[in-house]
Amino acid sequence: MNPQQADEHWMQHALALADRAEREDDEIPVGAVLVSAEGELLGEGWNRNLAEHDPSAHAEIVAMRQAGRTLGNHRLIGTTLYVTLEPCAMCAMALVHARVARVVYAAADPKTGACGSVFDLMADPRHNHRVAVQGGLLADTASRKLSNYFRAKRGKPPLP
Repeated sequence: MNPQQADEHWMQHALALADRAEREDDEIPVGAVLVSAEGELLGEGWNRNLAEHDPSAHAEIVAMRQAGRTLGNHRLIGTTLYVTLEPCAMCAMALVHARVARVVYAAADPKTGACGSVFDLMADPRHNHRVAVQGGLLADTASRKLSNYFRAKRGKPPLP
């Protein structure tokens, strides 16, 4: 696989996890996958805030926790996180602290996005680590999934 194909493969995996969030836990459909530099799956997760009664159980955090256990280390050096929604400030700073190399997200978050939409915490020069950011990969699919989740909650028909 070339790098673009790998990115699309892992984002599709994250989108499938987002489906599980909604289907299995009635959570906001956000999925995340953490992959090593060699392309090995280290951790994955979806939003678990409601199910675990944990405000920090965002998909990114769930995936990083699993990866940390897999590696036996809180530093996730050289990894790439694929997530279906732009990380919030909490998740962005956890990614910096964990030394994740790269974040690829699908949909931008115009309310709480911290990787360029509302805030740009990843680009702050005061941090001792830089995380490369790429946004917009399969954004339409992820955005539609999120919109339809909230439309269903409001009793509105889904978007095509």
